Amino acid sequence: MDIKRITSGLLGFPLVLIIILLGNKIVVDVALTIIALLSMNEYFNAVKKVANPVMWVGYASCFSIALIHVVPQEYLNMIVTLSVPTILIILFAQVIATDMKTTFKDISYTFLGIFYVVFFIMFVAFINGMPNGNILIWYALFAAWGTDIFAYFIGKYFGKHKFSKVSPKKTIEGCFGGIVGAIILMIAYTYVANTYWGVNYSYVFIAGIGIILSLVGQIGDFAASSIKRFVDIKDYSNLIPGHGGMLDRIDSLIFLSPFAYALFTLL
Repeated sequence: MDIKRITSGLLGFPLVLIIILLGNKIVVDVALTIIALLSMNEYFNAVKKVANPVMWVGYASCFSIALIHVVPQEYLNMIVTLSVPTILIILFAQVIATDMKTTFKDISYTFLGIFYVVFFIMFVAFINGMPNGNILIWYALFAAWGTDIFAYFIGKYFGKHKFSKVSPKKTIEGCFGGIVGAIILMIAYTYVANTYWGVNYSYVFIAGIGIILSLVGQIGDFAASSIKRFVDIKDYSNLIPGHGGMLDRIDSLIFLSPFAYALFTLL
C-alpha cells in the first residue's frame, strides 16, 4: 500500500473542503486560478521536450478563471466564446512577430495546453457558480476521486486483465471498480443532499451521471498518461507525494467537468 499516496490524499481533502465550504465564489475562482497556473507550468515543462510553447500566453490565460464571477453574467458567454479566436490570433501574431522562430508546432502545443488546462478547469468554476453549485461541485469531485480510489484498490488487488499500453498498470477490473465506486459515493452523497439540504435529486439519474462522468474521467486519466508517454516522463512533477504533480491529481476531474456542467443543467 502506498503510504505517501494515502497520506497526501488525506491531507489534501480538508484543504479542498475548507476552500469550497468557507470560500465564496471569488475565493474558489482564485484557488482554481492557482491550480491552473501550477498545472500549466507542469504541462509546459513536459512539452518543452518536443516544442517551444508560447508560455506567456498560457500563463496569462489562467488568470481568466479568477474573473469568471467578476465579469457581469450577460457578457460572460460572449467573452468565453470570443476568447478562443482571440487566443488563436495572439498565437499566430507571435509567429508573425518572430519571423516564424515561433513555429506552428509551438503554437499548436500552446493552444492544446490552454484548452486542456484553462478551459477544462474553468468548468469547475462554472459548476460552483450554478444554482446549488456548492452541492453540485461535490458530485464532480466524488466522480473523479471515487473512480481514482476504487480503480486503484480494485486494480491493485483484483486486476488481471490489462487495459491499454498507454497506462500499463491500469486494468479492466480497475475500470469497472472505479465506475462502481463513483456511483456508490454519488448515491450516498445524494441521500445526504436530499435528506438535509432541501434538494430532490433522482437516484437513478445520479447513477447515470456517475457512469458517464467516471468513464470520461478515466479517459482523462489516459489522456494525461498519453502525453507523459509521448514526452517520456513518469509524473508531471513531484509536487504531491505519491500522486506526482497537480496535473496528475486533477486529470480526471478537469476532463469530466464540462460534461458534469452540461448534465447538472438537467437536474
